[in-house]
Amino acid sequence: MKIKKIIIFFPLLILSSCYEVERKCNDFKTGRFQFDILVNGVEKTTIFERSETLQIETYEGKTDSATVRWVNDCEFVLQKLHPKNIQEKKAISMRIVSTTKNSYTFEFGIIGSDEKQKGIAKKL
Repeated sequence: MKIKKIIIFFPLLILSSCYEVERKCNDFKTGRFQFDILVNGVEKTTIFERSETLQIETYEGKTDSATVRWVNDCEFVLQKLHPKNIQEKKAISMRIVSTTKNSYTFEFGIIGSDEKQKGIAKKL
Protein backbone atom coordinates (compact mmCIF):
# COMPACT_ATOMS: atom_id res chain seq x y z
CA MET A 1 0.00 0.00 0.00
CA LYS A 2 2.89 2.40 0.79
CA ILE A 3 4.42 1.77 -2.64
CA LYS A 4 1.16 2.82 -4.35
CA LYS A 5 1.09 6.09 -2.41
CA ILE A 6 4.70 6.82 -3.33
CA ILE A 7 4.06 6.01 -7.00
CA ILE A 8 1.10 8.44 -7.04
CA PHE A 9 2.82 11.14 -4.95
CA PHE A 10 6.11 11.25 -6.87
CA PRO A 11 4.66 12.36 -10.27
CA LEU A 12 2.56 15.01 -8.51
CA LEU A 13 5.67 16.33 -6.80
CA ILE A 14 7.55 16.53 -10.10
CA LEU A 15 4.65 18.32 -11.85
CA SER A 16 4.24 20.87 -9.07
CA SER A 17 7.97 21.66 -9.03
CA CYS A 18 7.77 22.60 -12.73
CA TYR A 19 5.24 25.38 -12.08
CA GLU A 20 6.71 28.85 -12.41
CA VAL A 21 4.94 32.09 -11.52
CA GLU A 22 4.43 34.35 -14.53
CA ARG A 23 6.47 37.56 -14.36
CA LYS A 24 6.19 39.78 -17.42
CA CYS A 25 7.42 42.84 -15.56
CA ASN A 26 8.22 44.88 -18.68
CA ASP A 27 4.46 45.03 -19.40
CA PHE A 28 4.04 47.06 -16.20
CA LYS A 29 7.07 49.37 -16.20
CA THR A 30 5.01 52.24 -17.56
CA GLY A 31 1.33 53.08 -17.71
CA ARG A 32 -1.66 54.13 -15.63
CA PHE A 33 -2.61 51.92 -12.66
CA GLN A 34 -5.07 51.56 -9.79
CA PHE A 35 -4.20 50.21 -6.35
CA ASP A 36 -6.92 49.52 -3.75
CA ILE A 37 -5.94 49.27 -0.10
CA LEU A 38 -7.89 48.69 3.11
CA VAL A 39 -7.22 51.43 5.70
CA ASN A 40 -8.95 50.97 9.06
CA GLY A 41 -11.62 48.83 7.42
CA VAL A 42 -12.30 51.34 4.64
CA GLU A 43 -11.24 50.66 1.05
CA LYS A 44 -9.14 53.50 -0.41
CA THR A 45 -8.07 53.84 -4.03
CA THR A 46 -4.83 55.24 -5.39
CA ILE A 47 -4.42 56.05 -9.07
CA PHE A 48 -0.89 56.43 -10.37
CA GLU A 49 0.85 56.94 -13.67
CA ARG A 50 4.40 55.73 -14.12
CA SER A 51 7.01 56.49 -16.77
CA GLU A 52 10.52 55.02 -16.81
CA THR A 53 11.74 57.69 -14.36
CA LEU A 54 8.69 59.30 -12.70
CA GLN A 55 5.54 58.21 -10.87
CA ILE A 56 2.63 60.60 -10.25
CA GLU A 57 0.11 59.38 -7.69
CA THR A 58 -3.31 60.67 -6.65
CA TYR A 59 -4.70 59.56 -3.27
CA GLU A 60 -7.73 61.13 -1.59
CA GLY A 61 -7.62 64.07 -3.98
CA LYS A 62 -3.95 64.85 -3.32
CA THR A 63 -1.31 64.43 -6.02
CA ASP A 64 2.32 63.56 -5.25
CA SER A 65 5.27 62.55 -7.38
CA ALA A 66 8.31 60.35 -6.96
CA THR A 67 11.36 59.41 -8.96
CA VAL A 68 11.55 55.84 -10.23
CA ARG A 69 14.90 54.06 -10.35
CA TRP A 70 14.77 50.56 -11.85
CA VAL A 71 17.14 48.08 -10.18
CA ASN A 72 16.24 45.29 -12.62
CA ASP A 73 13.23 44.38 -14.79
CA CYS A 74 11.05 43.57 -11.75
CA GLU A 75 12.39 45.83 -8.98
CA PHE A 76 12.48 49.59 -8.57
CA VAL A 77 12.94 52.26 -5.91
CA LEU A 78 10.55 55.17 -5.35
CA GLN A 79 11.81 58.42 -3.83
CA LYS A 80 9.30 61.22 -3.18
CA LEU A 81 10.19 64.49 -4.89
CA HIS A 82 8.56 66.75 -2.28
CA PRO A 83 8.55 64.93 1.09
CA LYS A 84 6.55 66.63 3.83
CA ASN A 85 8.18 64.84 6.77
CA ILE A 86 11.06 62.52 7.72
CA GLN A 87 9.00 59.38 7.01
CA GLU A 88 8.28 60.52 3.42
CA LYS A 89 12.01 61.14 2.83
CA LYS A 90 12.67 57.39 3.09
CA ALA A 91 12.89 55.51 -0.21
CA ILE A 92 10.47 52.66 -0.90
CA SER A 93 11.57 49.40 -2.47
CA MET A 94 9.04 47.87 -4.87
CA ARG A 95 9.24 44.33 -6.28
CA ILE A 96 6.85 42.80 -8.80
CA VAL A 97 6.20 39.25 -7.60
CA SER A 98 3.82 38.00 -10.30
CA THR A 99 1.82 39.28 -13.24
CA THR A 100 -1.40 38.52 -15.06
CA LYS A 101 -2.70 40.02 -18.29
CA ASN A 102 -4.01 43.22 -16.61
CA SER A 103 -2.46 43.32 -13.14
CA TYR A 104 0.60 42.64 -11.05
CA THR A 105 1.18 41.57 -7.46
CA PHE A 106 3.93 43.45 -5.69
CA GLU A 107 5.80 43.66 -2.40
CA PHE A 108 6.85 46.99 -0.99
CA GLY A 109 8.54 48.43 2.05
CA ILE A 110 10.83 51.15 3.28
CA ILE A 111 14.44 50.45 2.33
CA GLY A 112 16.31 49.12 5.35
CA SER A 113 13.17 47.75 7.03
CA ASP A 114 12.25 44.07 7.18
CA GLU A 115 8.53 44.95 7.13
CA LYS A 116 6.99 44.27 3.72
CA GLN A 117 3.43 44.65 2.52
CA LYS A 118 1.77 43.17 -0.55
CA GLY A 119 -0.64 44.67 -3.01
CA ILE A 120 -2.18 44.23 -6.43
CA ALA A 121 -2.11 46.98 -9.04
CA LYS A 122 -4.46 46.91 -12.02
CA LYS A 123 -3.49 48.45 -15.33
CA LEU A 124 -6.07 50.99 -16.53
